[in-house]
Amino acid sequence: LGVLFWSSSVVYTGIFDWYVFELLLAAMQVSNPNDVKIYNLSAGKSLPEWISERRRRALQKSDVELQRRIQLLQDFEMPTASTRVKVSPDGQYVVAAGTYKPRIRCFDVNQLSMKFERCVDADVQQFEILSDDYSKIVLMQVNRVIQFHSQNGHYYQTRIPAFGRDMVYHYPSCDLYMVGASSDVFRLNLEQGCFLSPYATDSKSLNVCRLNPLHQLLAVGSDEGKIECFDPRCRSRVGLLDIAMATDLLHTEDLPVLPAVTALQFRGALTMAVGTVSGQVLLYDIRSGKPHLTKDHHYGLPINSIAFQDNLGVVLSADSKIVKIWDQNDGSPVTSIEPQSDIHDMCVYPKSGLIFVANEAEKILSYYIPTLGPAPKWCSFLDSLTEELEENPQQEVYEDYKFVTAKDLESLGLSHLVGTNLLRAYMHGYFMDIRLYHKAKSLSDPFAYEEYRKSRIQKKLDEERANRVRVKKLPKVNKVLAEKLMESQTQRKSMKKRTDQNPLNDARFSEMFTNPNFQVDEESEEYKLLHPVISKHEKKRLQEWEEEQLARQASDLTEELEGKVSEEESSGDEDDVQSPLQSPTKSEIGSTAQTSKQRHSNRAGAEPVRTKTRLLELTDGVVAGSLRSSNTSKVALGERLKETADEGSEVVLGVGESLSGNKTAVFRVKKTAKEGEYQRKLREHREERRKFRRSAAGVAPDRRKIHGIFWRGRRIK
Repeated sequence: LGVLFWSSSVVYTGIFDWYVFELLLAAMQVSNPNDVKIYNLSAGKSLPEWISERRRRALQKSDVELQRRIQLLQDFEMPTASTRVKVSPDGQYVVAAGTYKPRIRCFDVNQLSMKFERCVDADVQQFEILSDDYSKIVLMQVNRVIQFHSQNGHYYQTRIPAFGRDMVYHYPSCDLYMVGASSDVFRLNLEQGCFLSPYATDSKSLNVCRLNPLHQLLAVGSDEGKIECFDPRCRSRVGLLDIAMATDLLHTEDLPVLPAVTALQFRGALTMAVGTVSGQVLLYDIRSGKPHLTKDHHYGLPINSIAFQDNLGVVLSADSKIVKIWDQNDGSPVTSIEPQSDIHDMCVYPKSGLIFVANEAEKILSYYIPTLGPAPKWCSFLDSLTEELEENPQQEVYEDYKFVTAKDLESLGLSHLVGTNLLRAYMHGYFMDIRLYHKAKSLSDPFAYEEYRKSRIQKKLDEERANRVRVKKLPKVNKVLAEKLMESQTQRKSMKKRTDQNPLNDARFSEMFTNPNFQVDEESEEYKLLHPVISKHEKKRLQEWEEEQLARQASDLTEELEGKVSEEESSGDEDDVQSPLQSPTKSEIGSTAQTSKQRHSNRAGAEPVRTKTRLLELTDGVVAGSLRSSNTSKVALGERLKETADEGSEVVLGVGESLSGNKTAVFRVKKTAKEGEYQRKLREHREERRKFRRSAAGVAPDRRKIHGIFWRGRRIK
């Protein structure tokens, strides 16, 4: 019993896993820009937070789209929008900040669900995870408050002199560096619990700061397009980089102001990536004052985050519109991600191809790109899903859009839509909604739909005609030979042999089936010598022809007999006319059959008579019965009553007069065998029920004895 239970549970688990696997395949959204597969793990509907839990469960059971959606992490979303997302150093927790109301949420990847949620007083500008797990977190809020959280909850908070924009933690000295709308880099020592003297810079305000994990060099970017580097050991500035003067960015006409630094990221000990407010990413060797590579997003939007993927040597840079992935050696594009909402932050899970994107929407977007790396251990099933999708390709993202060029837009009269949300620039053209394209196409060419409709109707008619039974069109000359050739051609097609050797399709033998001089005479001595044995096909054809002739003779005979009876009935003298119930003689049948055969032979024309004349001989009883059944309504009432009296059945039950003096007769309708059988079964059923029926006189009490009998409100008995 234990083995049986274990085996059944294994089978049930396998079926459930297969069902979930198929749902995930159906719900996963795949795009393929630049021939690189990108799997959107956040596709599908989401439930609003304000509905009740009961209503939420009911919708999850009834709505198919909610059942098919993929939730990599349960409730991996924010009420309104998400601003920041980061992964803990040990890779076990994902922490996200969002609004509204301002809050942070921590997700446990081992449990694939949310571990805790904490609300704060103001929006979170930036946060840092101080420990390897979630136990120590510091939040920078927009109201100049620095708030510390432990694993138990809120621990301590303090304020800084200026509005903060970014911060970073220095592990060796336990210093927390903070930059913002000030020229100073504020330092808060968490071991001593006090502020230290800040680092002074030459800029009016600072936007971003980063620490190199190898040699601990601190780099801060300013609004003036300068990067100043500090060594925490000597607590002084050791380098200055002016990206505007070192490059040609200052000479572009599209930049009315200096390119401010909005993003910084280190790779290794020497490589540094700098993102500007104008949408360029510059790669520097910190030993040189000029960038060795410049990558432009061509959107003119500030770069908000940069990440390196060391496995393939690519760079991921994001602005509010797009996430671009490109080669760090030559800047060639690898692929790109374009969500529908604005991007606030981007985080790449370490040593994998999983990307989290905080955006101006409820869901925190999750993307998986197998080209960048394998899936993490806690979601290793993504590799199986992607392999299955590659074997069974699904619908792509851009199948609901139409790619048009500038020339196509001019022909449709939609050139004024360039620059709006209805057109999305891509390569040498634009993507537009397929519904808008069809509507504009119908307006520009109003008769296109009618032509399309006619073609579809004609196609449907051709398909229906193909299913019909096709009548063989035989030529006028040598019909038998043509029929043999057509059947042999059908057999060759079924046996997959050559069918081009057919005289019917050859112009050289066309006169054989059109010229009467080539008619084959089957009655000639030469033909009989060449064909001494009649083939099976000929026998079958002759048999079918004989059956057809017999059927025609029988139908003609019936018509003539019925016509003869009607003519005799129409005559007024009943004494001299033969009774319609009297059967015809054999001689009459023979003569009638001979007459009908001669008529059919005359109709056939040149078709020779191949069989001897056959006379249809019918018995008297059969002919009389058929005539009586077919012409009963035409027989007089007296004759019908006489006939039923001879059979021994009493039809008339009574004869009398009505109140008005008219004669009345009561007849008994003759029942069919089916009705008689039904009545017999009904009588047997009643007799059977009558045997088992019991009286209820002693079971139910007499209500009159209990309550008495009342009349006009008084009790009588």
